[in-house]
Amino acid sequence: MPVDPSSGSPRLHPQTLAVTVGRPQDPGDPLNPPLVLASTYRDGGRLGYAREGNAGWAALEEAVGVLEGGTAVAFGSGLAAAAAVLDSLPVGSHVVVPHAPYHGVTELLRDRVDARRLAVTALDLTDVAAVAERLDRLSGDDVRVALWAESPTNPMLDVVDLRSLGGIAATYGARFVVDNTFASPMLQQPLALGADVVVHSGTKLIGGHSDLLLGLAVAKEVRLADDLREYRHRNGNVPGALEAFLALRGLRTLSVRLERAQATTADLAHRLVDHPAVAHVRYPGLPGHPGAELAAQQMSGPGTVLAIETTGDARVADRVCAAVRLVVAATSLGGVETLIERRARYAGDRAAGVPPTLLRISVGLEHVDDLWSDLDQALTLADRP
Repeated sequence: MPVDPSSGSPRLHPQTLAVTVGRPQDPGDPLNPPLVLASTYRDGGRLGYAREGNAGWAALEEAVGVLEGGTAVAFGSGLAAAAAVLDSLPVGSHVVVPHAPYHGVTELLRDRVDARRLAVTALDLTDVAAVAERLDRLSGDDVRVALWAESPTNPMLDVVDLRSLGGIAATYGARFVVDNTFASPMLQQPLALGADVVVHSGTKLIGGHSDLLLGLAVAKEVRLADDLREYRHRNGNVPGALEAFLALRGLRTLSVRLERAQATTADLAHRLVDHPAVAHVRYPGLPGHPGAELAAQQMSGPGTVLAIETTGDARVADRVCAAVRLVVAATSLGGVETLIERRARYAGDRAAGVPPTLLRISVGLEHVDDLWSDLDQALTLADRP
């Protein structure tokens, strides 16, 4: 068993850490933290009011923090976590973002640009040289710079070179933020690749059952985590006790869910490449994907989301979503059920250049042959004149 050189103790694998971290340790304690539904605590203890903390939050934060290699702070949603990270930047900061970040983050950025709190530049973050050139140019303007990345990206499934971007960000003193929702801490640890902060929608793979809203920000430096925790307290962006309990329970099974869903995703991607109604398949696990080699270097697996572009026009893609019977036409991802959605129906994705026929598919835990049968019939039916 590997040994942690800092402590001399066995270094546990992420699959084991996801199951064990955050458990109560005293004799007679329950195996996992119980659900504590309380708004008020008696005087004299560590907590006085529920906005200050909850045992369920603490356990979840400990577990995610260990998996990511930082200090985690839980929020009421992924968007609340993103807002906290953006608002931790000094007023007047310039944020470099991908062309098509999560549309909720796009709206947060727009609000802060309108309020003259932040400035924003959108770039293709797969072009490392272009990012370096832009940060070099901005560094001469005496402004604080931040770099916000996703990898794999939503919904185009591009892979961003996080290690290279982390090095560039460090060179120019830019805070490097990575949205790790698509990969989860089980497949990718951006802090080890140079990120300063990692953001998660815990609603997705971490929760894993489409039954909660929760977000997490994981900071490399404890001081920034303390600032984010204070922001949460002041703004009331706290997670619910039930949601934190469910998210931790979901985290316990994350590795086995990922293993099953990833295998199915890869199988479907290979089959879809040869479907006559599919013009293009985007999945980092395919050998022909431009980011496949990079994904293999910085991730322990290519993930559970793929995207296809149908033949024909947007009406054909919409007909696919209407024709599925087992797959569910819905937004979101990372649950036990397989979901499909045409992303260019959103104005923000259209403006960012998402192809009109692109369908994002979040693969769940159904049998691969059942999913293939459903997708095949829907694609075939939609492709008919």
